[in-house]
Amino acid sequence: MDKLDIKELLKKGALNFNITLSEKDISSFFIYKDILSDWNKKINLTSIEDDREVVIKHFIDSLSITPYIKDENIKIVDIGTGAGFPGIPLKIVMDNLNITLLDSLEKRTKFLDEVIEKLNLKGIKAVHSRAEDKGISNDYREKFDKAVARAVANLPVLLEYCLPFVKVGGYFIAMKGSSIEEIDNSKKALDILGGKIEEIAEFELPFSDIKRNIIIIRKFRQTPTKYPRKSGKPSKEPLI
Repeated sequence: MDKLDIKELLKKGALNFNITLSEKDISSFFIYKDILSDWNKKINLTSIEDDREVVIKHFIDSLSITPYIKDENIKIVDIGTGAGFPGIPLKIVMDNLNITLLDSLEKRTKFLDEVIEKLNLKGIKAVHSRAEDKGISNDYREKFDKAVARAVANLPVLLEYCLPFVKVGGYFIAMKGSSIEEIDNSKKALDILGGKIEEIAEFELPFSDIKRNIIIIRKFRQTPTKYPRKSGKPSKEPLI
């Protein structure tokens, strides 16, 4: 597929979520794609390598949560960001956001640093740490308006990773696949950690037959100080 076709795909995909991409935005996405492709030869950042698939399954998918994030000066943490999804696409289209990209692998944060530098993005940083460690840090705990996570873990585990970062009254946005059976197993975690599911939005990823779900969780009270538990504990012994 040539560059023009992919460009149109990206533009039309973004329009599905009421985003009109500027030429600068499109250029940033293409630079991002090229850096991703280059680094992917050295470290495993994504199993998706085809340009069209990257645009649909990474870029457009990341933009799907923009209706739930207003373009304003709020602080967002992207937990387990990996290759920067959804945080970097959000920053490209919503420059006013202040974004922290959190990942447990230093190689990935070095990649993210290069993307941030090459795209000349301000108000965004990559942090090398596990969520369990930063979730108890005074500099990070309950300091964010919103937390986002995409395909990181089952919801009960994700809640323990993410809700400690969110201010009371803020939101955690979980990006999930077609199955939402894990929601039934999340009642205990929600109750303990101070979260409440406000909305579950199902949609079909543009230019595919892939079903996605966005789960919007409001934090209505402080998370008890004993959470998150030590590294590895949330995934080994989820709150179910």
